[in-house]
Amino acid sequence: MTPIALHAHNPGSMTGSGNWTWLIPGRVPTLVDAGVGQPEHLDELERVLGGAALAQVIVTHAHSDHAAGVLAIADRMPSVQFLKMPWPDRDRRWPVQWLPLADGDTLNAGDASLTVVHTPGHAPDHVCLWHAGTRSLFGGDLAIEGTTVWIPSSLGGDLAEYIRSLERVIALNPARIMPAHGPVITDPVAVLGGYIERRRARERQVIDALRAGDETAASIVARVYPELDKALVPRAEQTVVAHLVKLERDGVARRTEDAWHMIEP
Repeated sequence: MTPIALHAHNPGSMTGSGNWTWLIPGRVPTLVDAGVGQPEHLDELERVLGGAALAQVIVTHAHSDHAAGVLAIADRMPSVQFLKMPWPDRDRRWPVQWLPLADGDTLNAGDASLTVVHTPGHAPDHVCLWHAGTRSLFGGDLAIEGTTVWIPSSLGGDLAEYIRSLERVIALNPARIMPAHGPVITDPVAVLGGYIERRRARERQVIDALRAGDETAASIVARVYPELDKALVPRAEQTVVAHLVKLERDGVARRTEDAWHMIEP
């Protein structure tokens, strides 16, 4: 299996240099993630297909930079099928005929078979696609080389589930991850293990901030991320809320109206 990286041409404050989508050529030409519908992306897709008909698009999750392009693809290539794990509140934003995925499904893609691995945390519907023969994983937004992954609490992000998803993928012992952002990850176990350690360290910082008297996500962000670019503060606050929700479930913190407090033993 030799996937081809196709850039979605969507740089921005939320997407960095933009998304990668992955074409798997072969008997069942398959695109992993849809981009946002930029004409340059679709033109490049058609060029690389070389006259072959795209059979399907597998969307890793329903955030806009991964899913919005299905409308443009459907308009240009009406015979394409679209597959993803259901997230009804989000999926209806892109009214194509979605075929539902489930954890453990086996899909023909190119000349290979991929296994659907449900990896919630960044989004409740997030999936990765596993090729056992090469120990390769199409990772969506599970991991990004050189930075951490946003856990948007207001969009279904869940930190505890994200950590479990990282542990599940580590157990697969992947040799490489083809992500939706950044370069191919060639040392996945080390990268994902580092993610878990950083989340644990951040949790300790959030606990220390609560003990110091901070009661809101905003005040915790100001303490924990003192030099953060102002444009990134809302994202940091979302991630801090995800940490606070996990601490609440763990019986370590509690929420009263808009304030958070430690539960001391």
